Amino acid sequence: MLDVRDVHAYYGKSHILQGVSFGVGDGEIVSLLGRNGAGRSTTVKTIMGEVPAVGTILFKGARIDGLPPHQIARRGVGYVPEDRAIFPDLTVRENLLLGCKRRAAAGRWSLEDVFALFPLLRERADTPGGVLSGGEQQMLTICRTLMGDPALIMVDEPTEGLAPALVERVRELLERIARRGVAILLIEQKLTIALAISHRVYVMGHGRIVFDGTPAALRASESIRREWLEV
Repeated sequence: MLDVRDVHAYYGKSHILQGVSFGVGDGEIVSLLGRNGAGRSTTVKTIMGEVPAVGTILFKGARIDGLPPHQIARRGVGYVPEDRAIFPDLTVRENLLLGCKRRAAAGRWSLEDVFALFPLLRERADTPGGVLSGGEQQMLTICRTLMGDPALIMVDEPTEGLAPALVERVRELLERIARRGVAILLIEQKLTIALAISHRVYVMGHGRIVFDGTPAALRASESIRREWLEV
């Protein structure tokens, strides 16, 4: 579904991504791991067209590198940024509806679908998004992205700053999304969650992929964890 081939990206003269290659298959959960500053967030921003890419990015067999973000989104790529980026003065319902694409046919996600995924959003449907807790805002952002009916959703640090109970809710939500046939590219600091729900994992270091394999292989590779993940 997603095929990233030898991608480089720059912030000014700083060479951030240095030949990144990886892929995400249909219906897979793939985690992109690494320490802060490794280039993980830049990778998803580059895929989404927010950072210019040098290299090739294919989605469903067609090149998307060089396209503006709104065109990439319309092709079926969803993006949940780390800062959540909700509209605080709009209600929960209005935030969700902003995620919809204009189309003749209905997508796989309706308001009722996302309310079923996270019933608290139904209870807060007419509440301004800005008064929600951090965990509730994270759920709202994920669900708003689903309203655009993506085939792939990229989620950047969804559990950052959340209480343990909400971390578990995020994990459950991602697993339920994947069961509906949506592929997920997850950026996550918490190894326990990433290794528990991912089919495959990649580890980044200094703007490159330094490991790719199964969660079991990463668990068995103490040297990789020590050099590239542990603080």
